[in-house]
Amino acid sequence: MKNAFIINAHEAYPFSEGKLNATLVEIAKANLVQKGYDVRITTMKDDYDVERELSNHQWADVLILQSPVNWMEVPWSFKRYMDLVYSAGMGGQLCNGDGRSRQDPSSQYGTGGSLTDTKYMLSLTLNAPRSAFNDASQSFFEGKSLDDLFWPMHLNFRFFGMQPLPTFACFDVMKNPSIDDDFLRLEAHLNQHFAIPAS
Repeated sequence: MKNAFIINAHEAYPFSEGKLNATLVEIAKANLVQKGYDVRITTMKDDYDVERELSNHQWADVLILQSPVNWMEVPWSFKRYMDLVYSAGMGGQLCNGDGRSRQDPSSQYGTGGSLTDTKYMLSLTLNAPRSAFNDASQSFFEGKSLDDLFWPMHLNFRFFGMQPLPTFACFDVMKNPSIDDDFLRLEAHLNQHFAIPAS
């Protein structure tokens, strides 16, 4: 049995109730349960306990962050979650400080993570089309990738020693959605990158 912790970071807005992100969470849960994973889920719309959230991170072999891209980053409610939970984990549950020592404070910032056996995956939904990324002729992102845009989030997990799995994304979900295809692609992505646990 392997343990998967899924965080639904969606924040409800009048134009975005959260059905897509909730459905993606359910698809991921069903896929992983079928593979033999034990799955826990936390959502930003529900109350959560900081100590239990730290325990969920320590328990997990893999974490999936399911999030919309709001103003080029995660919603404010997940940022609040990070400020509360991740700051509380600085004493050892998630990391032992920032990895430096007082004897050599200039060396290897960000290497104090204690979740070095844990993997993580970003699963993102966004209004921007796929064509907006990785293309220097597109003026807004200037050739940068979606992972470039979410580099700060990658660094947050890297700070805890976690290892990345390839990012999944649903593009253009408001103006030109292909939701059924997105669901199929998520299943294929999970099948490719999440092994069936050894019995």
